[in-house]
Parts: sequence; C-alpha cells; structure tokens
Amino acid sequence: MAGWLSARPGIEVVCRDRAPFFAEGARAGAPQAIQVADQWHLWSNLGDAAERAVARHRQCLRVLLPESVGKEDTDEPVLSGETPASPWKSERFANRIRARHVTVHAMLEAGHSRRSIGRQLHMTHRTVKSLADAARPEDLFTGQYRFNRATPVDEYKPYLDKRWDEGCTNAWKLWEEIILLGYNGSYGIVSAYIRKKRTSPRPVTAQPPTPRAVTRWILSRPEALTDTEHTRLKEVLANCPEPEALTGHVRSFAEMLTERQGHRLPQWLDAVRSDNLPSLHTLAAGIDRDRDAVIAGLTLPWSSGAAEGHVNRIKMLKRQMFGRAGFQLLRKRVLFA
Repeated sequence: MAGWLSARPGIEVVCRDRAPFFAEGARAGAPQAIQVADQWHLWSNLGDAAERAVARHRQCLRVLLPESVGKEDTDEPVLSGETPASPWKSERFANRIRARHVTVHAMLEAGHSRRSIGRQLHMTHRTVKSLADAARPEDLFTGQYRFNRATPVDEYKPYLDKRWDEGCTNAWKLWEEIILLGYNGSYGIVSAYIRKKRTSPRPVTAQPPTPRAVTRWILSRPEALTDTEHTRLKEVLANCPEPEALTGHVRSFAEMLTERQGHRLPQWLDAVRSDNLPSLHTLAAGIDRDRDAVIAGLTLPWSSGAAEGHVNRIKMLKRQMFGRAGFQLLRKRVLFA
C-alpha cells in the first residue's frame, strides 16, 4: 500500500477504515495526505459495540413479556389425538397395534396355530406370542413402549423448563447443568426431552426481542420506527439504565456523523467513559488511538460508502452464482448488472 501511494504523489486524501496497518501504510506512502476514517466503518463499529452492550443485558429484555407468559403455558402441550394419560405414542401407532391384535385373535379363534399366524402375517414368534397373550391392546404397552413412563430426567424437568423459558435451548449445556444438580442419566434422554419441546406445537405468545432487534431500534432514526417498535424500545429503556445511556450515546454520535460535527468527538468520548458500558469503552479506546482521522471523518465530506456498496453488490452476485457459472459470466454481471 505504501509503495502504491508513493508512486502517486498527488494524493491529498486517504479514506480508510481504522485498521492500524492501513494507517501505517498511508502515513508511510502519502505523508502529505489527510487521513479520513470512513463513515461507514465508524457506524458499523458503533453498531457492533452497541449490540455487545445490549447482549450483556439480555435479561432486561424479558420485561416485554406479559406476566402470564411462563405461568399458563408451562404445561406440556397435548398433541391432537392424545390425552395426557394415554399410553399410546401416537394415534397411528395405536391403530396399527389394535389392528394386529384383532387379526391375531381372530386367526386364533379360527383354529390357526401361532406358528402359522407368524408365517402368514410375517411376524416373529415373539411378536405373535405377545399379541396373543394380551387380552387388550393396552396391555402391550409396558416399559419402553409406554408414552408416559417415568425417566431419570423427570425430577429435573421443572429446572429444564425454567431454563428453556429463559432462552437456553442447547441440550448439551442443559445436560451439563443438571449433572451438577445430581442427574446421573444419559445425555440422550435430555436431548429427547428438549427436542420434544422444540418440535411440539405451542400457542403463539409474546417473545422478548433479541439483542440484535433492540440494537436495530437504537441505531434507527426514531421517526423510522413503527409505533410497536417505539413502544417496545421505550419499555426496554425504562427498565434498564445501561441501554438507555447507550441510546443517548448512539444518537449523539449519529448527530455528529450526519451534521459533520467532528469537534464534538472529545466530549463524546468523555461521556462514554463516564457510563458502565464496557463495549463502548473498548470502541472509545480504539477511536482515541486514531482520533485525528476519526475527527476528519466526522467533519469532511469524504467517505468510501459508495465503494462499500459496490463491494456488497459484487459479493451478492458472487454468492448468487456460486457453483452455477464460470468467471466470464460473473465478470459480465459485475460490469453490466
């Protein structure tokens, strides 16, 4: 980079991101040029720091859930065709067993031997024996075939349900947690229980917003938010002081960026450091090391936003055509699309 810049002594402005090697290359190759931190990268860096800050207060986001959620919906849903006390795994399975049971008993009453029944119905002797010995189809459901049989994880289900409602859906992590509580069963049982919770139909209930969604609300212009988004953001900020302080810093930075008020950057950095926002402290430390270029980026009209847009367009075209066409067609789409 330094060599390329040295060969072009007429360069007056170098617009770059805040990577140290770009700053060093520009300083070595074009010492006469003004270095400008790109506005797109500055906003992107602030967005990443804001999302990390919101993620640290994930529990505060649950204030948006109605109080009834987690109380009325904690019971396991009852699938269609089943009752909580039913021993059948599914209605289709139950009907198949009933039909086999009726057929075997009808053939026994007709005088067929068990061996003959096994040959005609393609059943093993053990299967025929179990069907023949059972007076009712329900008598066949014992042990592993019972739908509501007891398992080692039963006493830990309240804890698993609580952690599930808190947003932890990783079966391996939950298994490790209940081991510390005394669980001595296998991971497979825990995984099966979590899989059932994940795939069972549940009534639609309010869900807490994700940190990314809250970050998008904070980064957006207030007038661009819908009434629902504005209300939910207001509730989050009223419940937790750190996101409220974060919102103030983000909007102050956005004002500096759009109004080109780079002279306010030192005051903004001091205000950030006065609040308990570690992710913004890290961003502030990085900006401080490149303060002159950042102030220039917040003051001068230069930006590589157009170039970043073209890069994003090229990446989109490349991913659309991956494995479908060769370089020549890709080149034509990049040039003419």
